[in-house]
Amino acid sequence: MRKFDLCVIGSGPAGQKAAIQAAKLGRSVAVVEQRDVLGGVAINTGTIPSKALREAILDFGGRTTVAPSLADFAAAKPALNRAGGFVGLMEACHRVIKKEIDLVRDHFASNGVTVLIGRGQFKDPRSIEVVGVHATETIAADYTLISVGTIPTTPTGIPFDGKQIFSSDDVLKLAHIPRSMIVVGGGVIGTEYASMLAALGVRVTLIEGRARLLDFVDAEITEALQYHLRQSGVTLRLGEKVVKIEKREAPEAQKREGVLEVVEATLESGKTLTADTLLYAIGRQGCTEGLNLPAAGLTADARGRIAVNKDYQTAVPNIYAAGDVIGFPALASTSMEQGRLAACHMFGVKCDTIDGLLPYGIYSIPEISMVGWTEEKLTADAIPYEAGIASYRETARGQLLGDEIGTLKLLFHQESRTLLGVHIIGTNATELVHIGQCAIAFKATADYFINTVFNYPTLAECYKIAALNGINKLGNV
Repeated sequence: MRKFDLCVIGSGPAGQKAAIQAAKLGRSVAVVEQRDVLGGVAINTGTIPSKALREAILDFGGRTTVAPSLADFAAAKPALNRAGGFVGLMEACHRVIKKEIDLVRDHFASNGVTVLIGRGQFKDPRSIEVVGVHATETIAADYTLISVGTIPTTPTGIPFDGKQIFSSDDVLKLAHIPRSMIVVGGGVIGTEYASMLAALGVRVTLIEGRARLLDFVDAEITEALQYHLRQSGVTLRLGEKVVKIEKREAPEAQKREGVLEVVEATLESGKTLTADTLLYAIGRQGCTEGLNLPAAGLTADARGRIAVNKDYQTAVPNIYAAGDVIGFPALASTSMEQGRLAACHMFGVKCDTIDGLLPYGIYSIPEISMVGWTEEKLTADAIPYEAGIASYRETARGQLLGDEIGTLKLLFHQESRTLLGVHIIGTNATELVHIGQCAIAFKATADYFINTVFNYPTLAECYKIAALNGINKLGNV
């Protein structure tokens, strides 16, 4: 029986960083991956494919920051169809995916990490059985990290078929660009796909049970996103819940066009909505079912998640868990850090992290990013603050990019002027936010941005404009 210092089950972001960190510490590491390819959901069906699709769509649309108009799409659609339609777009994505898979494989190889292809399951807290297609091997490990990620929740009452009714993992397998789609769920995944499909001219109806999309995002930014989604042709059904999804025979007019069945969604309010296709994007489930957790002395909750302490240890001290399988915030970026921290802790290496300062990126069209406090949270906690706003169109760079909608908002303390939050919608929002993240970490004030020289022309100038706008409201300038 082969023995390792660490066995990582799952090769997604958390597993990758944990394995490489442990290898850098001179430990022997094995990564068990059920798929034939490395990278987990992030590279193969989630983060990278969806973002690669977004870039392909933006390239097709001339790099516009909002969805092209229906007239623009009608003019460009023949060229897209000649290029293979949705399948053609996905071919561009597959090139990116392959390169990412190769990078992970190269990183493991250069760090001496052993990769075992097969399904990992516990025999006991220190033994893992790797069940492959042709053979089964049992390995021993002093420590184990569970980083198996999640799969979409697929309720039994919904007739998923991968052709008309999709989960978020299956939507990338679309054979063609549909004329219409219902998207159930206005979280990050649902919102991103709704905006991307709208940019391809699909008539999208987005259903969300809450009063607004992305309720963890600053309300003003969300309102701007909702406005631009409507402008791009998306119908928003907010405060509505779906009670039934079924397929039915298509009307005669659609049959003549080759559409034999349509999807019908019935809402709690009694409304019925019909479209060619439907994407169900509500919730994800931890992939813990096949791990044989009881053999290791562990259990998962009803959603397949594993409980951990602040050091990512489970109830069994030599078994850790990290990434989406432990729940919120379930971001590729945070999963990477969790994996690194878990590996450091299990081998007694002091490892620092800036806790609680997590940037969020929503790769919708337009793009959104945020870090720090929201106005709602500051108000609820009775913290006196001021907001400064800058529009991209106030900068030469914004004009050069043709981004008329981009906005950057700074929140800072009214008395100390310390930066508390940054909220952005528009081109490169997920890049720009890190300037604010760094400023918050080092307790910079709004005055820092006023007194700092930024390259010209850049979108980063928005920080100076927003700081001036906010401080002007205080009457001190």
